[in-house]
Amino acid sequence: MAQRNPNPQGKGLVPILATLAEGRAAIADVPPKRIEQVSTELFTSLFVLESDFKFKPTAGQAYWLYRKEGRFWLSQISPEEWSGNLAGQFVGKCFLEEDLTWTLDLSDEAGEDAELMKLIEERHRALEKEIRNAKTLEEILPRFNESLAFYQRAFSYALAHSLRASLTKSGILSLNYDDAQAQQSLAAASK
Repeated sequence: MAQRNPNPQGKGLVPILATLAEGRAAIADVPPKRIEQVSTELFTSLFVLESDFKFKPTAGQAYWLYRKEGRFWLSQISPEEWSGNLAGQFVGKCFLEEDLTWTLDLSDEAGEDAELMKLIEERHRALEKEIRNAKTLEEILPRFNESLAFYQRAFSYALAHSLRASLTKSGILSLNYDDAQAQQSLAAASK
């Protein structure tokens, strides 16, 4: 009789450490970024990472974000490959960048959906408020969230390290939003 594998997804200590090491290696050469860019990348990345997915994303690869029954989910299957409307509403095409931040190109359909746009705007305003109220930019970086699934947690960890490296190189990690913006404006004006 064949014995059942108690860990069929291979999510033991070795795969966890390997995933975290890959994340650290990917962010070794992140550039310094302006606070506005960090804010945008943080929002978009968290939006994607809070969706459902059960696969390991790869940098440089395209993914597709859908919304069905009030939940967002990320897929490796494009809208053209689905038969019918099984996937739900196509929200947009996502890319995991080399620095482990995410980009999202909203679909035309999503851009015209007033309810969806209101939801996105509310989430964006909430994050912007959190960023502006933080004592330091380091406080806004993702923290451990046990409600996230394995890959979402691992990539959230990598996102935090990537943005921390960019903020450190920019010299604004320990500043609040307004001070970081002022410092970067002064630096740009003096060039």
